[in-house]
Amino acid sequence: MPLSHDQITRFLKSVHPYDALPAETLEDLAKQIEVWEVNEGSAVYELGNTLPGVFLIYEGQIEITDENGAVVSHLGLRNSFGERGLLKDGKAATHAHAGTPTVLFVLPPAVVRKLIDNHDFVAKFFDRTRGERSSPLSLATSSIDVLMARNPATCPASMPVQEAARLMRDRHISCLCVTEDEALLGIATLRDISGKYVADAMPNTTPISDIMTADPITLSPSDIGSDVLHVMMERGIGHIPVAEGGKLVGIVTQTDLTHYQAVSSAELVRQIALANSAVEMAQVTAEIPQLLVQLVAAGNRHEIVTRLITDIADTATRRLLALAEKELGPPPVPYLWLACGSQGRQEQTGVSDQDNCLVLDDSVTDADMAYFAELAKFVSDGLDTCGYFYCPGDMMATNPRWCQPVRVWRDYFKGWIAKPNPEAQMLASVMFDLRPIGGAFELFSDLQTDTLAAANANSIFVAHMISNSLKHTPPLGLLRGFATIRSGEHRNTLDLKHNGVVPVVDLARVYSLQGQLTEANTRARLKAAEAAGVLSPAGARDILDAYDLIAETRLEHQVRLVKFGEKPDNYLPPSALSDFERSHLRDAFVVVKTMQSAVGHGKGMLG
Repeated sequence: MPLSHDQITRFLKSVHPYDALPAETLEDLAKQIEVWEVNEGSAVYELGNTLPGVFLIYEGQIEITDENGAVVSHLGLRNSFGERGLLKDGKAATHAHAGTPTVLFVLPPAVVRKLIDNHDFVAKFFDRTRGERSSPLSLATSSIDVLMARNPATCPASMPVQEAARLMRDRHISCLCVTEDEALLGIATLRDISGKYVADAMPNTTPISDIMTADPITLSPSDIGSDVLHVMMERGIGHIPVAEGGKLVGIVTQTDLTHYQAVSSAELVRQIALANSAVEMAQVTAEIPQLLVQLVAAGNRHEIVTRLITDIADTATRRLLALAEKELGPPPVPYLWLACGSQGRQEQTGVSDQDNCLVLDDSVTDADMAYFAELAKFVSDGLDTCGYFYCPGDMMATNPRWCQPVRVWRDYFKGWIAKPNPEAQMLASVMFDLRPIGGAFELFSDLQTDTLAAANANSIFVAHMISNSLKHTPPLGLLRGFATIRSGEHRNTLDLKHNGVVPVVDLARVYSLQGQLTEANTRARLKAAEAAGVLSPAGARDILDAYDLIAETRLEHQVRLVKFGEKPDNYLPPSALSDFERSHLRDAFVVVKTMQSAVGHGKGMLG
């Protein structure tokens, strides 16, 4: 298929990052591109081949397979491939075959490297790492869209002042934005009402327009906190409307600024530690979505965000244990409350259930069990009140099965390891994420060490755990590299939990088992696996970069929902991503699938 220079140029203008190149550079690039026609079923390259450049699909479909022949990606129009191997050592890290008759653009290596050297946005596109985050932001440097209250209360210019005052009272607000057809006419505050309407004894029929500040100064969502502070100080005001495209989208008040400064993980922990009931704690944990927004907006890495949010759950759990003992009396024997799941791994986000259990001293008697049943109910009910809803699978200390003495827990793990049926694999996967929260920590240390040693020594159990870890797969498919959910409430979205972070969590658990590593946190497990030689440095770097991108994409999605007053979830529509973001996310999923394939073929040392 002979293509003209104009056809090549027009196509490049539709693909990021080439669409951002200067016209002269784009024209020069188009002249240097090679056009390949590949027959259906033919190889573009094989593993280990020297790559002729970066490939860009003009027409057709490409199937990418790993060294074991497992399909890791289907690519189509405008997708690029080959860059990972080219920029690493110039050798193909995968196999690439044409699934249909295909036309490819080939960008020679020297051309690619020159573009990377001369254009930051091209370098960013080809850099698949997340890089270092900037220093955490302060109130003064945070963007207004994090500080502002959305959907501010409004009223028409004709509304009587008395009615406006009642509206403010009933909604517990200190101002109203006066609008007409979404256009902002003015703003009226409680100070305006007291200083003008009441002080001057204006008639009851006075419209709000007579006391409002007309044409008030506004800021945009992209402005920063220092802009708010400077305007408030310079003009002596406490309310600033936020407008975008001529429409009112929010408002920032002095109360919002105070609230922003007060919402920190340390302050929430302090308040929970002083709370005297689960209801009081729930008032504090209700601030977690806002904390999530602030932590992500401040540039914190995902493992810091989830650690800080998990610390709040840990504090709530320990406070509930203390309140339970205060109500029930001292425990008859030593006990240990442990968390599993995301809390156990210190990876909680804006949406979490509770997964926990109780390990009791072997001196416990049947008569003592009633005490621990009450304690478990008190704590689990309290956690539910705080927003950590009951585990759908009943993996909680309230289930007698998960409230047992150490000797029974030893028998549990021994049985799961000896007979790794599907239920045993599932339970072992959950319980390998256990982390002590409150009580006698010494009850767990020997149990954990002995269990890891026994599990590692049983090759059949390890093989079953590896098989179990491959049940959750990255959402790679034909449509721009993604396979979305096909039906139901979350149709056409990506499940960033079960098909995003969980495959990496499962892999890290396998590496932890192979290396007898005691870490519970996924990122810590991956780094420890590298240090122990379970993962090669290159493999560790690839999976850490992929995990970071997927986990941060998940948090950023949750933050977007919170900003618009919605509950955070894990279901991301691909349409919410730019071409740039889709390309990087797809590459991260490819890395995870490649690592799964390596583990499945007994090659955990992927290099």
